[in-house]
Amino acid sequence: MRLDTYKKTVCVAGASLLAGLVSGMFTVPSHARDFTMPVKSGYTFSYDPANEVDVELVLAVDISQSMDTEEQEVQRAGYVAALTSNEVLEAVKYGPIGRIAVAYMEWGGVDEHFMVAEWMVIKDRASASAFASHIAEAPLRQVQRTSIASALSKSVELVQENKYNGLRRVIDISGDGPNNQGGSVTQIRDKLLSSGVTINGLPLMMKANANSWQAMLNLDHYYEDCVIGGPGSFAIPVRSKEGFEDAIRMKLVMEIAGLSFEEPLVRKVSARKPVRCSMFD
Repeated sequence: MRLDTYKKTVCVAGASLLAGLVSGMFTVPSHARDFTMPVKSGYTFSYDPANEVDVELVLAVDISQSMDTEEQEVQRAGYVAALTSNEVLEAVKYGPIGRIAVAYMEWGGVDEHFMVAEWMVIKDRASASAFASHIAEAPLRQVQRTSIASALSKSVELVQENKYNGLRRVIDISGDGPNNQGGSVTQIRDKLLSSGVTINGLPLMMKANANSWQAMLNLDHYYEDCVIGGPGSFAIPVRSKEGFEDAIRMKLVMEIAGLSFEEPLVRKVSARKPVRCSMFD
């Protein structure tokens, strides 16, 4: 078909469709005419372009008793420095939309969740500094148990109930030990992944010398096998207090930019033994 003939055919088809709509030959569903439409009883859907973001990101931070005061201070300072770093701000700036929504929650045992910084949009240095100030100024807490399962459930709830529309939804969970309360972490993780989130991990191994329980447990492997999941998920272990800020900054840049570690084309079948995730549940 010649190009001019093709254009004429498309124009005729478009005119016929338009005429049909006008004459009532084609009907537009009632819900398509109304910009705000009921989804189910008690709920409505409305679209606000101001709430579009590149990623909805929950920073879920472990404050169990195994984290001493110095480690908690290092952890807080690392998040503050990373969130306001040039690298993170550049990653935000060059996203498709140019802004992200972030919430910072601390967690311990079952139902022990503390909102340090509520949902806020970060789009530039001023908004990043405002969000980071909530983290820097909040009092330190310590709790006894470690329920990764409960923390993941609460994090997904925060994502589902906020007002933002993100291209991606990411849970960034850190911790210095395995799940020891709240049921099977793998079962809960697998159930939550069906909601479309990606779970990334930050295993804290700052005490992991040759004789520590963290080293014997291989906490980084535990996070890889039992905690993280979803498209492009990854874990970055923190092995020293000095390296915490760098690890957080790298992790945030990857999450904001939608990056992940490249898998090798050839992988050994028996590179290491799988972790028994239920060992501590």
